[in-house]
Formats: sequence, structure tokens, C-alpha cells
Amino acid sequence: MSTGTRDTRNQQWLTELRTTLTNEFEAQTAQLTQLTADTGDPAEAHTQAALIAATRQSLEQISDALRRIADGSYGSCEKCGGQIPPARLEVLPQARFCVPCQEKQNR
Repeated sequence: MSTGTRDTRNQQWLTELRTTLTNEFEAQTAQLTQLTADTGDPAEAHTQAALIAATRQSLEQISDALRRIADGSYGSCEKCGGQIPPARLEVLPQARFCVPCQEKQNR
């Protein structure tokens, strides 16, 4: 496969990924709006707070991935600078680290 063809496929994949991440960002934003509406039920407060925190974290990760796509650093490990395998990015599009660096991060 020529470099031009590979670059075109990569650009198409990034365009599709950007669209998917943007749609997910919008869905998560809508969910956050619903979660922050006061239900008035004190019994749900703890669960609601946990869901709000998880949704905010997801929004931050999606936003960071979109930024990395825009600035051209998407797919590069933030720790070692190596390439994050495409299979990892397919499963976890907001991945910031390659697997070895992520494992070190989790210790």
C-alpha cells in the first residue's frame, strides 16, 4: 500500500473518529444536564453525585481526544512518545498511553 493511500485511510478514520467522539460528547453533555437537575430525592444524592463525576471524567477524556486529533498528536503515547496501536485506539479511542506506559501508570 502506498503512503498516499495509507494517509488517506488514516485521515478518513480520524474524520470518522472525530464524528463519533463529537456525538459521544454531545450525548454525555445531555446526560450531565439531566443528572444535574435536582430530583429532590436525598436517597439518590450519593448515586447521582457518582454518576455526575463519572460523566464529567468521560467528557474530559473525550475533549482531550478531540484536542489531540486537532493538534495532530492523536495516537502518540503521552509518556514515551511511541505510537499507540490502532487496535487499542479502536477499543479505547480516548487512550493517552500505550499499553506498557498505561500499566506503569496504574501501579
